[in-house]
Amino acid sequence: MGRSIFVNWTEFAATAPELAEFGQDRINSTRLVTLGTIRADGWPRVSPCEAYVVDGELLLGMMWQSKKALDLLRDPRITVATVQADREPVYGDLKLYGFAVDVPDPGRRQAYADTVFAAISWRPSEPYHLFSVDIARAGFISFGENQKLMRWSVEGGVEFMRHPDAARDEA
Repeated sequence: MGRSIFVNWTEFAATAPELAEFGQDRINSTRLVTLGTIRADGWPRVSPCEAYVVDGELLLGMMWQSKKALDLLRDPRITVATVQADREPVYGDLKLYGFAVDVPDPGRRQAYADTVFAAISWRPSEPYHLFSVDIARAGFISFGENQKLMRWSVEGGVEFMRHPDAARDEA
């Protein structure tokens, strides 16, 4: 798979501003996302993770040698979803699909640590895992009065789709 079909957060925001703004707002308010990774035995793993957008990159910090970090070092395919805890959601759901990229650069790690400290008055100490997310696709759905169903890809841009509740509402 060529890396050219993936984009960082800044490039995603430039081509899908409504989705990126929603994602940024949810990340800023919860500081959490849900990750989908692939375990060594091929089964999926779903884990919470702190997330921050730093210098145009979606960054995910993880405890050293955590199972989700080891998953990503072995197989970098990832799904990142905004956190949803309500049966009747107040907020929509944004899901990003792409690859996690290890971030060894000391300057980028320092910028991440500074951002975390500014947000929660705590700084990660080495060693820890840090990944940026290269985004290939995204999906968004919201319910209630503000029903929307959207998808985005590098190749196709933003597409508005027929919401699954639309047929029920029209009946």
